[in-house]
Amino acid sequence: MTSSKFASAKLIDFDQIPVVDISAIETDRGFLQIAEKLVETAKTVGFFYITGHKISPKLIEQAFASSKRFFNLPISKKSTVSVDKNQRGWMGQGMAQLEGSKTHDAKEVFFWGWDVKANDPDVRAGVPMVFPNQWPDEVAPFLRRDLIPYYHAVMSLGRLIMSALAYGLGKPKDFFVKAYEKPLGRGQLVYYPPMSKEDEQQERFGAAAHTDFGVLTFLLQDMQGGLQVLNQSGQWIEAQPIEGSFVCNIGDLLERWTNGYLVSTKHRVINRNKTARYSIPVFCDPSSKTIINPADFSGGSKNYKKITAGEHIANRNQKNFTQYKN
Repeated sequence: MTSSKFASAKLIDFDQIPVVDISAIETDRGFLQIAEKLVETAKTVGFFYITGHKISPKLIEQAFASSKRFFNLPISKKSTVSVDKNQRGWMGQGMAQLEGSKTHDAKEVFFWGWDVKANDPDVRAGVPMVFPNQWPDEVAPFLRRDLIPYYHAVMSLGRLIMSALAYGLGKPKDFFVKAYEKPLGRGQLVYYPPMSKEDEQQERFGAAAHTDFGVLTFLLQDMQGGLQVLNQSGQWIEAQPIEGSFVCNIGDLLERWTNGYLVSTKHRVINRNKTARYSIPVFCDPSSKTIINPADFSGGSKNYKKITAGEHIANRNQKNFTQYKN
């Protein structure tokens, strides 16, 4: 059905997207070796698989099962939590058009973040990206129940990886982690339908080529495949699923924070399968007020300016999602 040129990508050996086994990270020697490998990979590739983590397979299975149950609900039920300008809730087809793409993405998304109350001081003060979640408790009470434990497990893993990255960059282990007391930690459930003839004609992707907005992404993908990464030679390569792993990538904020020393790499998604593709990215971002200061690192070669994490992510959201344009 698809042309040979549209969204073509090479199958590669995993040395182009390294696999980092973190099973020994709790030992001193293991931590040092893993920290060195993470930084080397983050400054050259920007993408890596994480294996050897201790997140329960049961939590992963529950998160995937609840995602499928939610997206299989009728639109009338999903729309009870339609996405708002706080980037919380369900976003239907046609509402995400990433910067530079020809058309909208072919996907549905449910957005959530760190749970805060409506009377939280940061919410009342209008701190960027700090908002209450929209949980569909009346129509899908299972979603909050199954996602929250999974989300907190991934955020804990994120803090561990961030501590290793800090150490590998010559900083104290808590250099990044101390900014995660009240993190933004944005999560998404993503549903990609099979690509249609119209999608091919419009050169429409599930997610058009982009870099992630935040610090560090932990992607849980099913075994369908479809994630493609742009390598240093300018070739698109397939990030093939590895069961039980997370695909991690450096986001724009971490590239900015390290003044370009670590790289945020373009990637995209296309679902050529005959069945739906599901993924669950968690963007392991620090607190909204965290000052992203490139002067913290001397190894980079770019001229980024200071900005807070919340301001940066809010700015990028406004350019990529239609609910901000209405």
